[in-house]
Amino acid sequence: MMPEAEEIPPPSDIAALLRWAAARLPEGDTRREAELLLEHALDVSRAWLFVHARDVLEPADVQRYAALIERRRAGEPVAYILGRAGFWTLDLTVSPATLIPRPETELLVEIALEHLAPDSRACIADLGTGSGAIALALASERPHAHVLATDASIDALLVAQANAQRLGLRNVAFRLGDWFAPLEGEQFDLIASNPPYIADRDPHLQHGDLRFEPANALSSGSDGLDALRHITTQAPAHLHPGGWLLLEHGFDQGAAVRQLLLDAGFTDAQTRQDLEHRDRITFGRMPSVG
Repeated sequence: MMPEAEEIPPPSDIAALLRWAAARLPEGDTRREAELLLEHALDVSRAWLFVHARDVLEPADVQRYAALIERRRAGEPVAYILGRAGFWTLDLTVSPATLIPRPETELLVEIALEHLAPDSRACIADLGTGSGAIALALASERPHAHVLATDASIDALLVAQANAQRLGLRNVAFRLGDWFAPLEGEQFDLIASNPPYIADRDPHLQHGDLRFEPANALSSGSDGLDALRHITTQAPAHLHPGGWLLLEHGFDQGAAVRQLLLDAGFTDAQTRQDLEHRDRITFGRMPSVG
């Protein structure tokens, strides 16, 4: 959408244009967001912006940039505007069909890697893969492992497949289906998932970036635990003895998810906190035979 004429800044250099944009953006790291959007509008690097800070842009470039700023002002996530987001060591394509990968989910990858030797040939499943963030991070770090990622959304799965192809990761495959549905009769050494875990009526769903992300990837029942219940009850049939299940969840759900794991027969159930000291990842192991 083209911004109104009064919303377009007068001719000015890049440094002044960035100040104008940062002042218009919502709270947060407005300066960095202004830079990212200008890099995108001009298809240049951050270093280029600094070197050319005193350059005056063509009016068409300014209008294109102002349109991006107005999209951000309306609440659209920067990642969707750019069409990409960083996760782990990867630069991933994202779209409104996928959740935006978040830094706290990297903790799930860290814990998974603790249970996978560098030369591991383990079979790994990532349920509800979205953009493929978890599956691709694990595939990149454990090149001898085989990673299988599922998602119920064909649009999300196409994004994940494209990311794998662009990154040259050949040890990951994708299947369409809800949770374990495409994995009938198969067992794995480790299963990971970042399922929806927000309660259906949580007011946070109506604010910020969440308004633009796919609702079925965010909320799950009246208490947010429906998907987590399904995964924990079905996982034992799909894990080898001694295999691990790792789940991301909300900051106030650690105790509930540990109990779900124990009720399903898992041992060693424990919860790890993210960098802000909030419960974030709970995991447990299937008992070994004998």
